[in-house]
Amino acid sequence: MLIRILARIFPRILLLVILLGFETARVSATERVLTLSFGGEPRRLTAAALLARPDVASLAVPDDVSYHRAMTYRAVPLLGLIEGAASGGLDTIEARASDGFVSLVPASLVKKGASGGAVAWIAVEDPAAPWPNLPGKDSGAGPFYLVWTHPERSNIGAEQWPYALEALTGVDDPVRRWPQLAVDAALPEGAPERRGQAAFLKNCMPCHMLNGAGNAEVGPDLGRPLNVTKYMTPFGIKAVIRDPKAVRTWPQQQMTGFDKANLPDADVEAIIAFLTHMASR
Repeated sequence: MLIRILARIFPRILLLVILLGFETARVSATERVLTLSFGGEPRRLTAAALLARPDVASLAVPDDVSYHRAMTYRAVPLLGLIEGAASGGLDTIEARASDGFVSLVPASLVKKGASGGAVAWIAVEDPAAPWPNLPGKDSGAGPFYLVWTHPERSNIGAEQWPYALEALTGVDDPVRRWPQLAVDAALPEGAPERRGQAAFLKNCMPCHMLNGAGNAEVGPDLGRPLNVTKYMTPFGIKAVIRDPKAVRTWPQQQMTGFDKANLPDADVEAIIAFLTHMASR
């Protein structure tokens, strides 16, 4: 009853209040948020909150992995965001993107940034100054992007630069988390299958699952229902890894090739040895 009376007396004011309420709800619903889960209650940090942090810095990346050129960002050191967890028993950081890409970054790589290793940063896109579209895509790397300075110091791979980030989560070592990824314990330390396991976790699991292990949603499971080595030759697997579009193409294809600088021939051979080994387990 009171609203009806006010509507008769102040119709324009009431309409303005309603419209402002809808606009506030719309902005709130679309606000860019990065969720951090490292024990305890998850923290949801907006772009505005991150850009207001005292440790935010202007960061020059001379050879950005995703843009393939020099880029400059406003960024926050990842160690500063997870300092409590990093000083504890944190093993792996699961970086989940909005497109289903899930990079498993060893926490040891991030911690080395404090002692001369590559330094991990969370680049934050300012809504007022959006980043350009990625090469060949209709969107940029925002709103949040894990970038590295001096990546060569810690052998950081291209798959460890996840963009379009939604969440960072502290998780257990992948092989403990998913025992089906484990190789035969009887294999010697220098076995190619062991090297292939490490290379697979770093380069392949961001997009692919294996025998149900993993959380990525970009590419198919390479172990189920049939292991990839059962229907593709080693030559074919190498060709897909180096240049997927040279083997087959389709409109929704997302995989890009790995050059020898990012994935040496020895690692490719080791990945095939690992996949072959997994087919028998």
